[in-house]
This record gives sequence, structure tokens and C-alpha cells, in this order.
Amino acid sequence: MENQNLTITIPAGNDAMKAFDAINNVRGWWTENVEGNTENLGDEFIVRFGDVHYSKQKLVEVIPGKKVVWLVTDSRLNFVKQKDEWTDTKVSFDIADRGGKTEITFTHMGLVPSIECYDGCSGAWQQYIEDSLAKLVIEGKGEPTLAN
Repeated sequence: MENQNLTITIPAGNDAMKAFDAINNVRGWWTENVEGNTENLGDEFIVRFGDVHYSKQKLVEVIPGKKVVWLVTDSRLNFVKQKDEWTDTKVSFDIADRGGKTEITFTHMGLVPSIECYDGCSGAWQQYIEDSLAKLVIEGKGEPTLAN
């Protein structure tokens, strides 16, 4: 069966450590509404988008210049029936050299077309990864959701 997890690949210049540092700067590309630390193995952080989205992530794999994986340990999505759809899913950022250029492959394991939030969540992730994270890596400034 084909992998149906949401996967997005973006170019990330030619510096794997710069891409790695940008990924870990969650406030710089996803949202400024972050509580906790987002850089080291075992770090936990909470993200909120008003009363619409709450999620708690734990960094479960951190390989500098290569990979970052978050485990979503708790979630509450108030726009779907099963509010905890993200709980126990994983968000992975793989950094690879492709012909002298760096690429980031984002995968939200468990965010598949069969769950209710797929359409809304995949569109939001696409914007944050393709626009905001890519700009943070390449231009030095992302477009995160501002603190409220």
C-alpha cells in the first residue's frame, strides 16, 4: 500500500546545519505561540492557535544536520469530532544532500486522508513548510503565526 502520510519536500539551500537550526526554531516558522523548548532530545513544547488547536510535542529523535522527530503526546483540535486526532502521531524532518543541495522532507506520520482534519491540516502544514520554513532557511526570516 502506498504511503499516505502527509509528506512535503522543500529545497533548503546548501547548508544542512542551517536547515537543522531553522527546523528547531519553531517560533521562527510555525507560530510564536510556543511554550517550552524546541531544540534538544527530550525537549517538550506546546503550541496553541487560540481555542482551535492545542498540541504538545516531544523531541524523540535529534540528529544534528540530518533529522528531527517530534512525537505528539497530546492534542485538542476543536474543529473535528475526534479532537485528539494528532495524539500519538509523529512529525519528522529529514535533511538530505541531493546533488550538492540540501532538501528537507517533512512527514506527519499519522496525518492521512482517512482522518477528518487531513484537508485542513495538510493545507496548513503546506503553507508553514513551503512558505514559512523555506523562507526561514533561505532568507533568514519565516512567516510564523504571530503571538496573540
